[in-house]
Amino acid sequence: MGCIDMKNLLKSRETVVICFMLVLFLGIGFVNPVFLKPQNIMLSLQGSVMYVLLASGMTFVVLTKDIDVSVGAVLGVSAAVAATQVRDGAPMVVVVVAALAVGGVTGLINGLGVTFFRIPAIVMTLGTMGILRGAMFIYTGGKWVENLPDFFKNASQASILGGINIFVLLTFMLTAAMQIYLSFARHGKYFAATGDNIDGAILVGVPVSRVRVTAFIVSGLCSAAAGLVYASQVGFVGNVAGNGTEMTALAACVLGGVSLGGGVGSVTGAALGAVIMNSINTALVFLKIPAYWNNTISGSILLVMVVADATLNRYLANRARRQRLNAKFAGVKAGR
Repeated sequence: MGCIDMKNLLKSRETVVICFMLVLFLGIGFVNPVFLKPQNIMLSLQGSVMYVLLASGMTFVVLTKDIDVSVGAVLGVSAAVAATQVRDGAPMVVVVVAALAVGGVTGLINGLGVTFFRIPAIVMTLGTMGILRGAMFIYTGGKWVENLPDFFKNASQASILGGINIFVLLTFMLTAAMQIYLSFARHGKYFAATGDNIDGAILVGVPVSRVRVTAFIVSGLCSAAAGLVYASQVGFVGNVAGNGTEMTALAACVLGGVSLGGGVGSVTGAALGAVIMNSINTALVFLKIPAYWNNTISGSILLVMVVADATLNRYLANRARRQRLNAKFAGVKAGR
């Protein structure tokens, strides 16, 4: 009964997110019809790619009831590494591998610290974030990484199939593959099982430690991929690249129905949440609202969604408790 309720809850959350996104787009379009032009919608989706990758990776971590606030720092360092490599003429294979290595190694360190050294995830990833921020300044000498080759910068504007941006298409395919893995693969279901009831997962043979480490590695790799996208889209990498993106990614996850209590959520929902978060920032331009409201709005949405998530989880827990008590009393009456 609980599994059915959770499945229905997940579906309803995703439906609500889609409806909210439609209302948002139509509302902004009503105020400024230019926003609904196909090219503007595609530009909004292009701007969402980085956040979709961050939120998709973070979904794996949040599903296991952990959190990763180092994603923005991983994005920044990965972007800096990729930018310096491509600027110096390294082959694209080397550029991609170098960037992904930063994310993979960082994720592995986070996972081992949380799982085997029992360091709280928020503390571990905050520490990693600080180290990476310092390492980025050392690596770049405190300077921006500029003068990137045109082919690298133009890659983010490439399109196929009648105008579909290549980055948007690849990101859609990646998030779809991750969602299929979480929904249908046996090992994919381990992430939600770990976050839902870690003791129960251990009892049924789920390799909980390996699952939690893997979740952080996936988050790191997705953050590194977001760093590659960032470097290509922006065309340079500043010293503060990725600052604050962790909050937007977390807000996207919660907005998309990924419960901070673990065990509930989907990559699809997180991706939709990321599109909404980026669309809100884009909407400020069309609504002629100053850009400094971005963080205020993002923080407000995160706070509201966290409160709503906690309230919903408490309601479900109380309902489950009442159902167990009713079942016990029914059994006692039947025995009499």
